[in-house]
Amino acid sequence: MNWHAGQNETSLMPIRIEAIVDTICPWCYIGKKRLEKALSREQLDNLIINWRPFLLNPDMPNGGIDRKLYLSAKFGGTESATRVYKAIETAGAAVGIDFKFDDIKITPDSTDSHRLIFKVCSERPAVGNALVEDLFVAYFLEGQNIGDLDILAEIAVTHGEDRNEILDYLAGDMDRDFVGQENRVAHQMGVTGVPCFVFNGRHALSGAQEPEILQRMVRLARQEETPAS
Repeated sequence: MNWHAGQNETSLMPIRIEAIVDTICPWCYIGKKRLEKALSREQLDNLIINWRPFLLNPDMPNGGIDRKLYLSAKFGGTESATRVYKAIETAGAAVGIDFKFDDIKITPDSTDSHRLIFKVCSERPAVGNALVEDLFVAYFLEGQNIGDLDILAEIAVTHGEDRNEILDYLAGDMDRDFVGQENRVAHQMGVTGVPCFVFNGRHALSGAQEPEILQRMVRLARQEETPAS
């Protein structure tokens, strides 16, 4: 699941970032924006971002659950949920995200959205970043149920995919086990929360770190891949 950003003929090895995220995690969206801000400050000729799945709710029913019930179970009541999401809204606003949490009616099973990312990016890696962005936008800004196959197909179509082909794929079980396996691998790696960004397979940053911290890690990764003169 690669996002190839600005590849050209160069002697430098590519910087690889494994972006481990869940598409229903607001901090993952914030982390993505902060990473993009960090990357925009660096002149990178060779960058690959691999979008890898993580399931915050691996036991979520296929149809998802009512958002209010989910928040009540997760936070023990609306007051606690309100406090938590207020902090998220503030962090989101700082990177240009206008979260619309009140518009979300269903907390979905995110498995199929991860399958969509995997399928599209396996064939066209360069689409990955924009596709992940649109999934976040659909869920957090538009309140759409990204566990709904029709909605996922509509998003895929905007990235050049055939609607019927995507629906057939999502209606089946292809790559479902892959998502579960990737989720288990992430836990085996010690990932307990997301986002988690792994640079060149060596250095991991967990959580939605500030752009300055991410930028330092990008510079370290670039130095490691620069041939000695």
